[in-house]
Amino acid sequence: MIGRVAGGLFATLVALFLLAPVLVTIASSLTTTSYVAFPPQGITVHWYLELAGRPEFLMSFALSFGVAIGAAVVSTVLGLAAGLAIHRYPFPGRTALDTMFSSAFAVPTIVLGIGLLQWYAQLGMASSPFTLLLAHLVLTVPYTVRLVLAGLHGLDRSAERAAAGLGASSLQVFWHVTLPAVRGSLIAGAFFALITSFDDLTVALFVVTTDMQTLPVRIFNYLQYNYDPTVTAVGTLMVLLAVVAALVIERVVGVARLFGTSR
Repeated sequence: MIGRVAGGLFATLVALFLLAPVLVTIASSLTTTSYVAFPPQGITVHWYLELAGRPEFLMSFALSFGVAIGAAVVSTVLGLAAGLAIHRYPFPGRTALDTMFSSAFAVPTIVLGIGLLQWYAQLGMASSPFTLLLAHLVLTVPYTVRLVLAGLHGLDRSAERAAAGLGASSLQVFWHVTLPAVRGSLIAGAFFALITSFDDLTVALFVVTTDMQTLPVRIFNYLQYNYDPTVTAVGTLMVLLAVVAALVIERVVGVARLFGTSR
């Protein structure tokens, strides 16, 4: 009994420690002062309304959201193709390719950012939404590949063989049997790609310009010269978006499947 209580108390303290920065940000966005203050000095939604008069934040949000949608779509397609190839077809370098997608999570994003900056410079590629999308695909494709592989590992191929035995073509088997079986993994991978791309700061810092800034980069630069609650209001909205996406992912496929701990 004492052990369970102590374990529950410890877990609660850890959860509060992890959530404290988020809770402070949310509370600070409601303050009536012209500077970030915690505890908030009064309650107001003025700083959320203030965002409507900040076109630079709206433009950065549009850029971030557009690139994130593109990263989610492209990552889903590439992840499905790569996952099927790795799982079902023996070819030279398959193990190395699988290892590469797994090890991508361990590479520091600042290393990726520096490498992409040098690569773009050597190719003479100017900063644009397209180059930003390519950079984010390096971050997002491994998520979709791992989730597709997790979905394929739990797929009973007897249904595919039965469909083929009944005269279905390879395309029909894929569309009516294989794709529905991994649909949850694909949706989860798309949401992970969306959030990863939308929230990225480190890589984006190396591939954007002063005229083209994602929302996280805009916030980072804004904080160097300003400290009003507008930025905490933006941060709160980003947290809300991440929470909604995480809930959808958990509802569809379960976060544990990303790490292969649940079938």
